[in-house]
Amino acid sequence: MSYFSVAVDGPAGAGKSTLARAAAERLGFVYVDTGAIYRTVGLAVKRAGIDRQDASAVAALLPGLSISIRYADGVQHMLLDGEDVSGLIRTPEMSEYASSVSALPAVRAFLMEMQRQMAREHDVIMDGRDIGTVVLPDAGLKVFLTASPEKRAMRRFKELTEKGTAVTYEEVLADMNARDEKDTTRAAAPLRAAEDAVLLDTSDLTLEESVDALEGLIRQRMKEGQA
Repeated sequence: MSYFSVAVDGPAGAGKSTLARAAAERLGFVYVDTGAIYRTVGLAVKRAGIDRQDASAVAALLPGLSISIRYADGVQHMLLDGEDVSGLIRTPEMSEYASSVSALPAVRAFLMEMQRQMAREHDVIMDGRDIGTVVLPDAGLKVFLTASPEKRAMRRFKELTEKGTAVTYEEVLADMNARDEKDTTRAAAPLRAAEDAVLLDTSDLTLEESVDALEGLIRQRMKEGQA
């Protein structure tokens, strides 16, 4: 049996996780949040007291890690050595750790097979920075999801303040721009759109309109594939 895979790439704060999760729920696909996987590695690195940019030290830590994904009511849970750390990895600090460790080739290689295995066993929507370019180069549909830095920063600012995080819009925007610079210029799998990716700019779309647009792209491509 063959499965259909959707690769959703884009910059931080573009809403990849929110849109991919919603579209997957509508379509009955498995949503794979690769960012959460990298955040879990980041948490392991922090707990080990390792400098997150020390490539050799991080690489040495990897073979001893047990990282797995569990789904409960359609929600992805990350397990680190058997502990559900899904809540612990959703902090600005873990975002920074994820950004650093995801730039390390050893980490990307370590997690590559886990991600590809998911696509071999399920219809998936997988989001990240290099899904269409590196992880799933043969995905049935590749989408590059983006929005203006200001729109992305405002969405992230609202998300953080709703969770009680004390932060200013200006700080979030500055972090967003710094993250964009780091992600697009790093040596290992820099953020870029696959040549055959469909660009979806949600700057002027509501959440519902954005989900509709992504779902529409997927259904259209699947229909084309069946024709």
